[in-house]
Amino acid sequence: MNLLFSIDDNYFEQLKTTLFSLRNNTPNTFFRVFVLQKKKFDWENEFKKFCSALNMCYKPLIIGANDFKYAPVTKRYPETIYYRLLAQDYLPKDVEKILYLDADILCINDISSLYDLKLNSYLYAAASHSQLTNLTTVVNKVRLQNYDTEQYYNSGVLLINVVQARHIINHKIIYDFIREKRATLLLPDQDILNSLFGDQILSLPDQVYNFDARKNLTYEMISNGTWDLDWVINNTIFLHFCGKEKPWEKNGKGKFAALYKHYAHLSKLTAAKID
Repeated sequence: MNLLFSIDDNYFEQLKTTLFSLRNNTPNTFFRVFVLQKKKFDWENEFKKFCSALNMCYKPLIIGANDFKYAPVTKRYPETIYYRLLAQDYLPKDVEKILYLDADILCINDISSLYDLKLNSYLYAAASHSQLTNLTTVVNKVRLQNYDTEQYYNSGVLLINVVQARHIINHKIIYDFIREKRATLLLPDQDILNSLFGDQILSLPDQVYNFDARKNLTYEMISNGTWDLDWVINNTIFLHFCGKEKPWEKNGKGKFAALYKHYAHLSKLTAAKID
């Protein structure tokens, strides 16, 4: 399986926790771990050893200094917003499908059901959090003037049809969109994804593949109590720790913070054994 991440130096430990949780819940699978980055990280050798211990192979994707010199970039729109949308330009030719994950995600069940999905002509498979608040979808349709797309998809979990992406997506499409719409963009990479490619996304159930860890009570309510803690532990693939408060912080809160800290602890023990 091919995995894709895009992080900076501040998310090194979190990435290791995500990978450990993936390995723990999807055994007997070899992973190639591609990480988009501006330049080589100082912790590259350490991370290679960590991945090797998990039967994973680390593959850095170095963007370089000049690739986005013509991209519209401001403090609000950093260069990194382009990376996941243009990942197909940097991946090896043999990669036809890849799973992109944010590094604030915890895997708690086998990911095979997601990775094995047939994308056919779809560009992506992704989940929307719109059922948690229908108002969000309406507001985003008006804001982005994108009335044909049924959902506003979260870009934290993306199964990418790399073959299709190579044919359809290029720098110019994205640059031109940002120049035209920059005044209305709130979550730039996610807005771009939905505005340009929302009608080419295969919809996934978020309670399974992109569970917003802040909203556990809302999930229970909209499912009439079905999606309770026991259901999540048995059925959910990814817990996504959206928002500003993160479970790795000292005073991390929320029902799933302890579970995250447990995986983080085991990840650190694995790293310590390597040393």
